[in-house]
Amino acid sequence: MANEIYGYVRVSTQEQNEGRQLIALEPFKIPAKNLYIEKYSGRHFERTKYKKLVKRLHEGDLLIIKSIDRLGRDYQEIKEQWRLITQEKRADIKVIDMPLLDTAYHKDLFGTFIADLVLQVLSLFSQVEWESIKQRQAEGIEAAKARGVLLGRKAMRLPENFDEIYEKWRSGELTPEKAAKLCGFSRRTLYEKTKDRRGER
Repeated sequence: MANEIYGYVRVSTQEQNEGRQLIALEPFKIPAKNLYIEKYSGRHFERTKYKKLVKRLHEGDLLIIKSIDRLGRDYQEIKEQWRLITQEKRADIKVIDMPLLDTAYHKDLFGTFIADLVLQVLSLFSQVEWESIKQRQAEGIEAAKARGVLLGRKAMRLPENFDEIYEKWRSGELTPEKAAKLCGFSRRTLYEKTKDRRGER
């Protein structure tokens, strides 16, 4: 059976766009059935599509990714996945942004040594960068709190006629669904907003 070429694209959130990675993979003419696109945090390897991809890899196949951080963000786990793919599966990996990380063209002892060295440096930097991002986010949240900035979802305001709607609901004149709709709330929010009135602290 002829060797297969695969592509893996990952973004961390639903809001991020995978377009830049797909453009980088276009020149390699990867068959659509071999292209795996996933929206999942790089901190974990419990990714459904990634697992399916690795399961399909066979000796001599080639996996192409745009950058090493698409494989993951955890230093030890990136190295373990690299070992799994290149040693256990005996497939090759090509990292577009780092030509030295191309096991298909660096199979001699020196080439393997250089690739392993570059992999360790880049995977470490990937984890350090991720931890730095999380630290800056945490510091930003703390600074915002210190300035009195309210974080999170804004509280839903009660409509001016809320008391009237509430009384009609409690008297049975309005169903919970109708009362919630008149307030612009979900049924759950309606119950939350009326908890104190109903003595359900």
